[in-house]
Amino acid sequence: MFDWITDPAASPLLQRALLAGVCVAIICALVGVWVVLRGLAFFGDAMSHGMLPGVAIAALLGGNPMLGAALAVAVMALGVSTIDRLTRLRSDTAIGVLFAGMLAAGVIIVSRSDNFAVDLTGFLFGDVLAVRAGDLPPLLMALGLVLIVILGGHRAFLALSFDPRVAHTLGLRPGLAQAVLISLVAVANIVSFHLVGTLLVFGLLIAPAATALLVCRRIPQAMLLASALGIAAVIGGLLLSWHARTAAGASITAVAVLLFLVVLLGRRLRGSSRVRNRSVHHALITTPVSP
Repeated sequence: MFDWITDPAASPLLQRALLAGVCVAIICALVGVWVVLRGLAFFGDAMSHGMLPGVAIAALLGGNPMLGAALAVAVMALGVSTIDRLTRLRSDTAIGVLFAGMLAAGVIIVSRSDNFAVDLTGFLFGDVLAVRAGDLPPLLMALGLVLIVILGGHRAFLALSFDPRVAHTLGLRPGLAQAVLISLVAVANIVSFHLVGTLLVFGLLIAPAATALLVCRRIPQAMLLASALGIAAVIGGLLLSWHARTAAGASITAVAVLLFLVVLLGRRLRGSSRVRNRSVHHALITTPVSP
């Protein structure tokens, strides 16, 4: 009866994919809650695509793609802050310009190589089933680092999200908090693209956090729920991929988005039901009773 669960669970390949996916899901959930609250979703999406030239150069030179991704993300973050300082343009404009430029540069680099098609496919769509045992320790270290920073910077992030002026008054250094938050977004993107790809990491970063914030009023609760939803998306996506023979990264992201839509629809239906019940109750109270 439970063969559809136990059979995949017996595979060492899927076991490594599950452990790696759980680490990434928790990292993305913890960071994603702040991304949603700060309105940094577009920046997170642009950063995930902006990694392409760094990864492409690293792959062509035989270097570490993670290092290439980190350098590209650093260039993009520095470029956005520089444009903000030198112009009166809005931040989303600077992000959009650099997003297009970095993506174009990556495609140009890739187009100059005759044997980059497979690597590009893995970069765009990920390959969670290709996780090796040596990939797990860096993921666990990244998870530990994100947990430490999230816990240590909670007050600063909270003040920054709701009123940066209050954060400055309280001596919480909102500029530093913003820089640290952007660094966390970069870490989430860098450790995730290998598993679900740059085109899909955005969904894992945003969907579980957005779903949790639909139902939670407190940030710690939202982080816990977002982590649980992310883990559920990983498990559900891997099972779907195993039995339906679909792409694992896309399946994980699809389940995460589906959970968001289900919760959103449930809240809408519940809200409509409450309105109808209040209307009926009001009608019963106000309707005069015949003698």
